[in-house]
Amino acid sequence: MMNKLICAMSLVIAGAAGAEQVTIAALGDSLTQGYGLPQEQGFVPQLQRWLDAQGADVTLINAGVSGDTTAGGLSRVAWTLTPEVDGMIVALGGNDLLRGIAPEVARQNIDGILSAAAQADVDVLLVGMQAPGNYGPDYKQAFDTLYPELADSYGTLYLDSFFAGLPSRDPAALADYVQPDGLHPNAQGVAAIVEGFGPLVLELAERVRD
Repeated sequence: MMNKLICAMSLVIAGAAGAEQVTIAALGDSLTQGYGLPQEQGFVPQLQRWLDAQGADVTLINAGVSGDTTAGGLSRVAWTLTPEVDGMIVALGGNDLLRGIAPEVARQNIDGILSAAAQADVDVLLVGMQAPGNYGPDYKQAFDTLYPELADSYGTLYLDSFFAGLPSRDPAALADYVQPDGLHPNAQGVAAIVEGFGPLVLELAERVRD
């Protein structure tokens, strides 16, 4: 009888541990922040609702700042990694591209962000980005490869693009998913993006619990 009681208590404790709440900060720029959208339709609120619908005990923190570069992310990563943060989504680099910042500078900044997360024992989902061809093939090659290489080096989860959930990456085919500026997703676009992110965010939460 006592053995059965101990076994039952162990299962209850294990179940409670398995359901431990996870807090994930989304460190990014205007795409993360929810530029041009009502607050409830932004990336973080829509992703939070997706996670809630899956029954995931995950709380998201919106650490997106419109206009931020990788350097800006690096400058504020220390105060983003508060004690309650267990995991972090890192989605930065678009504004580096708009400003033509050298890929080696962006690499150094992302490296610094991932290093800070590793020191804080925080698991990361790194989101990649692809440069346009107008900067030349060498720039594009250096920029495109910095994300998967750093993800491999740090052993982070990796999503090759913030827009991976959209049905196409052809701008001409995405009119129904973007705002009039042609750069930022509308609410429908965010919903599709969240579908691409969601499974990896669940995997990030599981890593944290492990």
